[in-house]
Amino acid sequence: MKHGKKYVDSAKLIDSLNAYDPEEAVALAIQTSKAKFDETIELHAKLGVDPRHADQQVRGSVVLPHGTGRTVRVLVVTKGDKIKAAQDAGADFVGGEEMIEKIKTENWFGFDVMIATPDMMGIVGRIGRILGPKGLMPNPKSGTVTPDVAKAVQDTKAGKVEYRVDKTSIVHCPIGKASFAPEKLQENLQVLMDAINKAKPSAAKGTYIKSLYLTATMGPAIKVNPLKF
Repeated sequence: MKHGKKYVDSAKLIDSLNAYDPEEAVALAIQTSKAKFDETIELHAKLGVDPRHADQQVRGSVVLPHGTGRTVRVLVVTKGDKIKAAQDAGADFVGGEEMIEKIKTENWFGFDVMIATPDMMGIVGRIGRILGPKGLMPNPKSGTVTPDVAKAVQDTKAGKVEYRVDKTSIVHCPIGKASFAPEKLQENLQVLMDAINKAKPSAAKGTYIKSLYLTATMGPAIKVNPLKF
């Protein structure tokens, strides 16, 4: 693969054989962010689990103390008095069955997160095959299926992120923007790692966190010392 000049210059700043302390890794991630836009700083964690087994799934959500730096558009699917509660909490779109029909018939995806009350999941499930591949299907484990839609909307807007191990046993998750102060990125990283550690399945054996990397959207990977977490 051929990389651009900015990437090559950034890669020269990193010792690929070294596992950096979190503070150093965050500083390097910011330093190697050289795109013209505000790049996202991402965490990639290889876990010692086998996601093919139901008892070794790692999934959850956590509110980052300093948010993600991203504006999140929230759709709430609910009915009754929950509609006003969602609107008052700052949801961008609120509705019932008509929202599901809009997605189904118009292929509308003008939102980033869908939150639903439990009594609406039968309706939401009708388009599960559409929502699932896009990562938009509400799920109780991620806090997006809940009767308390107001809190769910507020948490999402405040910077809640969902972490989930993929089929290669890796968790990919943003921790903020390159424009954030290093201290804020470090705090977000610590909170996310605490959540991932707490989510360790009892069935997982051996080393749980096998490797950690930080990277800016267009930057090279920076290896982080997993023992620091």
